[in-house]
Amino acid sequence: MASDLETKAKEAFIDNHFDLTLHLYSQTIKLTPENTTLYADHAQANVKLHNLPKYMKHTSSGAASTTAYSLALPAMASDLETKAKAAFIDDHFELALHLYSQAIQLTPENAELYADRSQANIKLHNFPEAVADANEAIELDPSMSKAYLRKAIACMKLEDYQTAKAALETGAALAPGESRFSKLITGCEERIAEKTGNLPEQTLEVGTKIDVPAREIEPDMNQPDPVIVAAPPKPTYRHEFYQKPEEVVVTIFAKGIPLDCVKVDYGEQILSVTINAPGKDAYHFQPRLFAKMLLFTLRCNRCLAMFEQIIPDKCRYDVLSTKIEIRLAKAEPVHWTSLEFSREVSVAQRVNVSSVSAKQRPVYPSSKPKPVDWDKIEAQVKKEEKDEKLDGDAALNKFFRDIYQDADEDTRRAMQKSFVESNGTVLSTNWKEVGAKKVEGSAPDGMEMKKWEY
Repeated sequence: MASDLETKAKEAFIDNHFDLTLHLYSQTIKLTPENTTLYADHAQANVKLHNLPKYMKHTSSGAASTTAYSLALPAMASDLETKAKAAFIDDHFELALHLYSQAIQLTPENAELYADRSQANIKLHNFPEAVADANEAIELDPSMSKAYLRKAIACMKLEDYQTAKAALETGAALAPGESRFSKLITGCEERIAEKTGNLPEQTLEVGTKIDVPAREIEPDMNQPDPVIVAAPPKPTYRHEFYQKPEEVVVTIFAKGIPLDCVKVDYGEQILSVTINAPGKDAYHFQPRLFAKMLLFTLRCNRCLAMFEQIIPDKCRYDVLSTKIEIRLAKAEPVHWTSLEFSREVSVAQRVNVSSVSAKQRPVYPSSKPKPVDWDKIEAQVKKEEKDEKLDGDAALNKFFRDIYQDADEDTRRAMQKSFVESNGTVLSTNWKEVGAKKVEGSAPDGMEMKKWEY
């Protein structure tokens, strides 16, 4: 019976009925689990269906099947890489990201895949993930100049110019003829000078973005159509954080993780955590850390802009039996409203208290030659609204609105109950009368109440 099922499975495979093939091989394996050839054929059907987790699961099912899988891995990864490049050229960056991730599962030692996935992450504005992928590519192939370029571009987008500059200098040494490195190094030096030096008086430019060109990928005209694949699974481990004036403590609840399976990297605004535990899916946590622009009003009426960051050299982590505890040293003793960076960044104002009396309001920097008293304008608008002369229904509505606004709780309840129960025909302010019974509707003169049946 097993032989008959195997024959039918091979016929189905030849006819490109891969789902049926998979089912038939599964039935055959149940009957003859010691036949290692069946596992290899079963894996081949999974390859055709892009069932990568199941494909990898059967890799350890016997020496013969392991050999068959190892021979098929490069071809499968190359096919996914080709489709990922085609998707990238067509601006399908999400699809390209997923295809590169699938290819990396098959050939995790391929530095090119990490560098290309970093580029896809940059296009999707996943800058911390782009930095992590570039770091993986550099670790696998330290001579790959484009990996340093990807890392620098992502770090510049994260406004971590020191790290970006260091990566660019290394990449420039590897590719001396590449002009982009020298241009981006100049841009980093300018941004670093802006962050550490005084800005011109009454001028403050924040959030200046640099247009960074992405490395182009040569198109392949003989590429197959992209294939839709499933999104990656949710993170395996839960994390939380608390803070002290001098540090932020991030806790990742991962039990029984060996120390050598944990890798933690720090940047001025980047935290990268990777956990590769045996028998478990790889876990990656790369948040862009909280940052806020501070504006200081100094005695000389000049403004200084600086970013709150961590101090990488003072950060550390401990791998415990039930969790991983990461301690991030704050560069400034300020309160973090969240662990991760938010686009909606509020501006914190620090004022020279000694120069402000108890009855004076602080004066904020402004580019206008004459200051504007916004409190006075607001009071004037409210007064105009109150004194506005209205006619007809508008005046009546304003009259009732003013009554409700200045009324006590019983009066408001009476107005609500009478209006609702009477279908909008009665408005009473007497709660003692309204609260004791249901308010009946009262039709205007010349009209009668009618109850509609639904």
